[in-house]
Amino acid sequence: MKKALIFTLLCGFCSAVFAQNGQEAPVSIANNGKLWGSIYQQRAAEYKALCFQAYNIARLRLEIALKKRHQKPLAIITDIDETLLDNSPNTAGQAIQNKGFDQQAWHAWTAKAIADTVPGAPAFFKYAASKGVAVYYITNRDEDEREATLKNLRLYHLPYADNKHLTLKTTISSKETRRMDVLKTHEVVLYCGDNLPDFNKLYDAPYTEQSRAAATEKLKKYFGDKYIVIPNIGYGDWESALLRGAATDAQKDSVIKAKVKTDLK
Repeated sequence: MKKALIFTLLCGFCSAVFAQNGQEAPVSIANNGKLWGSIYQQRAAEYKALCFQAYNIARLRLEIALKKRHQKPLAIITDIDETLLDNSPNTAGQAIQNKGFDQQAWHAWTAKAIADTVPGAPAFFKYAASKGVAVYYITNRDEDEREATLKNLRLYHLPYADNKHLTLKTTISSKETRRMDVLKTHEVVLYCGDNLPDFNKLYDAPYTEQSRAAATEKLKKYFGDKYIVIPNIGYGDWESALLRGAATDAQKDSVIKAKVKTDLK
C-alpha cells in the first residue's frame, strides 16, 4: 500500500502541471529533482549503504585515534541535518507542492521534533561517547529551534544532547568560529557533515563551483580521514553554487538545462 501511494504521488507530480492562481504551471525541474532526491534518501538501499560506509570509516578512524596519546580530551564535531537527522519529509513535502525551501515550513517541521535518524549515525555517536569522546553538535539551525532540536536528539538518546554541546547559528552561517571554540579545550579527531562548509573555512561564502572544486582538491587527503561526508543530494551549498543568481523556478531550470551534460544534439 505504501509503495503504491508513493508511486501515485510521483506520477501525479511528474504529470507536468500544477494549479496555481487558477492557471496551470509547469513542474520545476529543480523541485522535481528534490522529490527524487528525497525518495532516494527514504527508500534506496544504496543511500543506506553509503551512510553505513561513512560511519564505519568514522569508527575505524576513531579507533585509530583512541590508541594515540593526546594532550587534550577528544571530541567529534558533527552537523545535524542530513548528517544525523533525516529531514527528507520536509523537502519532499515542499517539492510535491512544486515549492522550494521555505523558512516557515522548515520551522514548522523542526518544531515537531520527529525527524528520523540517518542510518548508522546513532550507533556511531553512542560508541564514541562510550569511549569518553565528547560530541559537539554545530548546526545552522536558528536559536529559536534549540528546544525542539534537543528534544529530537534526545528522542533517540543521543549523547551530549545538552545546551553546552549544541551550538546554533548566530549572525553568520560560517561554522569556523564555533569549531575553533571547541578546539580551545579539545582535540577534534573527526568532523562529520553532509555539506562541505561543515569541515573547513575554505568552503565558506563567497564561493563558486570552481572555488569549491579547488578547495576539495586541496583538502582531498582529509576525506575519509578526519572528514566524514554523509550523502545529501537534496540540498546544500553545492546547489547554491550551481544556481548562483537564479531566483525563480524558471531561472533555476534554465541554469540546470544549460549546465547538465546530456547526449542530446
